[in-house]
Amino acid sequence: MNEFAFYRAENAQQAVQLLAEQNGTAKFLGGGTNLIDLMRERIERPTALVDITRLPLQQIEPLSDGGVRIGAAVRNSDLAGDKTIRERYPVLSQAILMGASAQLRNMATTGGNLMQRTRCYYFYDEAARCNKRSPGSGCDAVEGFNRIHAILGSSAQCVATHPSDMCVALAALDAVVRVTGKDGGERTIPMVDFHRLPGNTPERDTNLEAGELITAVDIPALGFAKNSLYRKVRDRASYAFALVSVAAALETIDGRVKQVRLALGGVAHKPWRATAAEQFLVGKQADVVSFREAAEIELKDAQPLRDNAFKVELAKRTLVSVLTELAVKQ
Repeated sequence: MNEFAFYRAENAQQAVQLLAEQNGTAKFLGGGTNLIDLMRERIERPTALVDITRLPLQQIEPLSDGGVRIGAAVRNSDLAGDKTIRERYPVLSQAILMGASAQLRNMATTGGNLMQRTRCYYFYDEAARCNKRSPGSGCDAVEGFNRIHAILGSSAQCVATHPSDMCVALAALDAVVRVTGKDGGERTIPMVDFHRLPGNTPERDTNLEAGELITAVDIPALGFAKNSLYRKVRDRASYAFALVSVAAALETIDGRVKQVRLALGGVAHKPWRATAAEQFLVGKQADVVSFREAAEIELKDAQPLRDNAFKVELAKRTLVSVLTELAVKQ
């Protein structure tokens, strides 16, 4: 781990100002469950850390439109256990509980979860070529052991997947990320646009501007999200990363789909909102035949690598299974 300066911020404006004074070489520090690991591995080498744990961002609050605002510093364990989240957005609580051990959930924050970096083997191996870690160096995963890698939205520059479970649920729930910049201005970023596909700039994981701080995540009032589910398929049940995951919410009337939200995890560089499947399903019979056709439509452009072609069928079957279970509950 390299040497670094340490600063503690008391409010959001001070935090972004302290970061700006470091000329782009500093990082915000919340729970640190991912950042500190990356620093130990010398993948992240910030010259300064700005501690934001004292910022008043630990609340889960109702919004006037019936939605919920989640402070960026809310711990994962508190969010998963919150009564409102469990009752109105069970898919989010389920995703968090499947994402990490209790010890990690007690430290990890909402904002930090959004900022997780990939768990690609080659990203963590300094001896390997990795465009995400060292732009322009190449990508050893393309021809290497790529069983866990992307089947959707990848590029010749990067085939890594996004590791978060929570973010998949937030993408399905139409969440919006609130951020503050160094000039004091605030803006919102839809969750589906917050993370980036790799393209030619895989080193950029998000659409945050330099120095911006995540302050909250807003989830709109989705009444039918009470009927939601997160399913995670992994090599072992003990907190492994997803090979494929599905976050879904479904409303049916007279056996037909009225509203549906779908997102996939473990298949792309970002949580993959399954808009093609959603659009197809509205008005269709809520049955296995329709669900399978929707899955085929969503995965038709999948481009598996040598070791992960199984993910295509796995994603289809998981999507059908989740939607079928939700349809039965209606």
